Amino acid sequence: MAYVIGDACIACGACESECPVGAISNGGDKYVIDADLCVECGACAGVCPMGAPAK
Repeated sequence: MAYVIGDACIACGACESECPVGAISNGGDKYVIDADLCVECGACAGVCPMGAPAK
């Protein structure tokens, strides 16, 4: 199951550059993860100051 960025996201962008497959993009109010590209590595969750990405 791919990671999903929850409502706690403050759109800081810390996660986007950490994604090794480029699955994260700015969705306006918060960042979003393309489930088809996500390899479930958890890099985004490891750098998010708000703990927004989760499985």
